[in-house]
Amino acid sequence: MSTTLSTRADAPLGPVPAKPRRLRGLAWLMVRQHRTAVLACAAATVGGALWIVSERASTLSSLHAAGWPAKPLGSLDADVINRASQNITDVGGYLFFLPLLLGVFFGAPLIASDQEHGTAQLVTTQSVSKRRWLLWKLGFALALVTVTTAVLSALFTWWWRSAAPLATYSWLDDATFGTTGPVLVAGALFTTSLGILIGTLVRRAVPAMAVTLGVTVATRLVIEHFRPDFATPRRAAFPLDTDPPAWLGNVTQVDQWIGTASGKVYGYGTCTTAKSPEACHDKLGIVNSVWDYFTYGQLGGMQWVEAGIYLALTAVLITLFMWRTRRHAL
Repeated sequence: MSTTLSTRADAPLGPVPAKPRRLRGLAWLMVRQHRTAVLACAAATVGGALWIVSERASTLSSLHAAGWPAKPLGSLDADVINRASQNITDVGGYLFFLPLLLGVFFGAPLIASDQEHGTAQLVTTQSVSKRRWLLWKLGFALALVTVTTAVLSALFTWWWRSAAPLATYSWLDDATFGTTGPVLVAGALFTTSLGILIGTLVRRAVPAMAVTLGVTVATRLVIEHFRPDFATPRRAAFPLDTDPPAWLGNVTQVDQWIGTASGKVYGYGTCTTAKSPEACHDKLGIVNSVWDYFTYGQLGGMQWVEAGIYLALTAVLITLFMWRTRRHAL
């Protein structure tokens, strides 16, 4: 009896080589170390994109069913308009907090957590230089934040502009100013770089997150306070004690005066404490109500001014971060 041994021609003669990774070196390390942040940003991007697309379709469907744009907006059912406007406001409100969340929960712990657990010292004693490792960390964080916010901002802007007649009221103080155009991306880059710098200085993740939260809120409040100075408001006058013209219903009012026929203006409360306001008006020659306002066409320029401020602050923070890490040990 004989035994026949057969071998497969394609059988491996040695150990099976490992499947090559698509990411190698520091790129793989960044994704591996911060996989939770990557998954969270991916989920926020995909989920937010689907939500915005769905809400946009629902909003436009209800408006078109009510007869818009063939019918003027003022003739539509108030419930339809309010519901559509509220949908835009709600989504914009959620997106408004995204830069804050990215700065606090991603930027602040990025370096502070490595310092706190000794990972920074371990990595920088290996074949990778400290400077290269820090640049990779910084670039990875800013790239992830940019992609996440750019996608959501672009989609929300697309929705918001498709229903612009609904969304032009009081946009100066509305969340949509900071969530459409370039502001969301620039604001997120600022908060993330702020968190990274604070985390590097504080060296502990939780305190760094708390400090980042406080500084971010304070900075945003200051910038929003000066937002009306980003452009020159326009002025309109109409007869005193009459309703404003209909077209002023589509502008964002920033101030109100009373004025003379020659254009001289007084504070809105002038003559309110006089015994006879009418006699006071006659004495001063006051015949008009005067509004200072911004139009929808000024929105884009004002957004770029605010975005430029955030980007300039981001550049300063990154410069301070690199200077601090170059001169001091992690």
